[in-house]
Amino acid sequence: MMLKSSKNLFEFDMKFNQVVIGTDEAGRGPAAGGVFAAAVAFPENSANLIERLSILNDSKKLSKKKRESIYDIIKNETINSIICVEVDEIEKINILNASLKAMQLACEDVISKLKEDNILVLVDGNKLIKNFKFPQKFIIKGDGTSASIAAASILAKVTRDRYMEELDSIYPQYGWAKNAGYLTKEHIEAIDTFGLTKYHRASFLRKHFEQQKQLSLF
Repeated sequence: MMLKSSKNLFEFDMKFNQVVIGTDEAGRGPAAGGVFAAAVAFPENSANLIERLSILNDSKKLSKKKRESIYDIIKNETINSIICVEVDEIEKINILNASLKAMQLACEDVISKLKEDNILVLVDGNKLIKNFKFPQKFIIKGDGTSASIAAASILAKVTRDRYMEELDSIYPQYGWAKNAGYLTKEHIEAIDTFGLTKYHRASFLRKHFEQQKQLSLF
């Protein structure tokens, strides 16, 4: 399947004739580290900016090098916010609510900077932000459809990857710089060998430890 061009993504946002804010998260699936969300509004959709963001798309479909190459352009030339909800809160309110909370905080921050009334928030996925007083619309696979959501996906993904690399320097045995906290075979083996850190989401590992307990009975 061909990726949509960045021009298509910008055209999608412009059709709403409103100030569009896109929001997306990174880190719902891993068993370690916080969940990040970003919100992005383009102050203007100039031909020059669209050209410089010609590779803009869903962050998962871009290589690390490509994501990094446009991160600063997005960060410096849009109105944006990046929020992290850490592990202790994820464990209290669950990962879905933590993701939506991070998106809400990021969007509210961008809205406060915009000082605009005619706003529409586009949320990646199939859920709306809870208790949110601004107009919003969810967009399934929005990170490959909307320029603002795609830009938010890149800010969230790159920022989270950098955060996991920092944690990797403290806990190198878990391989977080490579696995970003996902439960790879090596990560699970490291957990079995070294135990959990305060950055692990214990609830994500309940099933694994239950299986280990059952195996130890034989």
